[in-house]
Amino acid sequence: MRYHQAGNIPPKRHTIFKSPEDKFYYEQLFGTEGFHGISSLLYHTHRPTQIKSIGPAKDVTPKIAVEKNVAPRMFKGMNVTPEDDFMDSRKILLMNNDLKMGLSKPRKSMDYFYKNAECDELLYVHQGTGILKTFVGDLEFVIGDYLIIPRGTIYQVELKSEDTVFFVLESHSPIYTPKRYRNEFGQLLEHSPFCERDMIPPVFKEPKDEKGEFLIKVKKENQITDFIYATHPFDVVGWDGYFYPYKFNIKNFEPITGRIHQPPPVHQNFEGHNFVVCSFCARMYDYHPLAIPAPYNHSNIDSDEVLFYTEGDFMSRNHIDLMDFTLHPGGIVHGPHPGAMERSIGKKFTEEYAVMVDPFRPLKITEEALKVEDPSYKTSWLEESDKTMEDRSQE
Repeated sequence: MRYHQAGNIPPKRHTIFKSPEDKFYYEQLFGTEGFHGISSLLYHTHRPTQIKSIGPAKDVTPKIAVEKNVAPRMFKGMNVTPEDDFMDSRKILLMNNDLKMGLSKPRKSMDYFYKNAECDELLYVHQGTGILKTFVGDLEFVIGDYLIIPRGTIYQVELKSEDTVFFVLESHSPIYTPKRYRNEFGQLLEHSPFCERDMIPPVFKEPKDEKGEFLIKVKKENQITDFIYATHPFDVVGWDGYFYPYKFNIKNFEPITGRIHQPPPVHQNFEGHNFVVCSFCARMYDYHPLAIPAPYNHSNIDSDEVLFYTEGDFMSRNHIDLMDFTLHPGGIVHGPHPGAMERSIGKKFTEEYAVMVDPFRPLKITEEALKVEDPSYKTSWLEESDKTMEDRSQE
């Protein structure tokens, strides 16, 4: 991330800073990894520590249905149940010790505040529009936006429609852009498929100087606890630093193409500890005269592979709907469906969009995922003659 400043801040950090009415502003260091990682300094109208009460904790630990998985699977995101409440709508489908991911279909805006106290969050907007409101400013979001929300950010989501759908990823490590696309000063390099201009910081809003009772739901260790604070959390008069939420639209990713098929790392957009996030975007196909645009059969020996299909027609798969998730476990060969390779030859471009997550530790499958699984996916690579025999054997 790059340095950003908004609102009013003092000329020197950790020094006296007062309002025009001669009242103190209260400084807060907002950052991770002790005092080593990136951080920002926030200046509050009121002390941000004024807890009035703490309620009981609600356990939200995902229930694991399959601890060890070696089968290819597909989950029908269209069938995930919407919920009115923003947090209740978050259905975790796949997880390991590094991350959780799933789908969220909230129908109503948040009437409380929320803070994930242990995970960075990535919300990909598959459908709908709205505003991500945070204590450092607002981000209006549209379809295709990645919302990157650092842990500890206090936020609300205001929906402008009832059909909003988010792909959700929670990471126990910070979510960054790939290191290979940055120089030693942190600037994105010329060959990066995106640049700093594509990363939009929050728009600063006037601080809320309000006292009362303000509910902040805090998530930590798979528990959500209700905190009541005495002042409005969006009372920040100014801030500066490198640590803040931002948005990046998938259609600002500039695909890297070549004469022959390029491997998935060219699509990488973000990374965390033990996982990467890639954006498959509309692009020219390979332009060698004998090129096969469809991906070759491959086995990710060291990582699982998850694809979330968000727009267009994904050329390497048959019978895929938007909002579907596919999971290909590490060590098991997968590739184009029957006929996909042949169909791709001679094609010049694709209009597909998908989010791919490759975790480097095996994923566990939750009970929520099994509710929406298509069990036929694991045998969907059979040739038609073999499929007929398979169907007869099950009669």
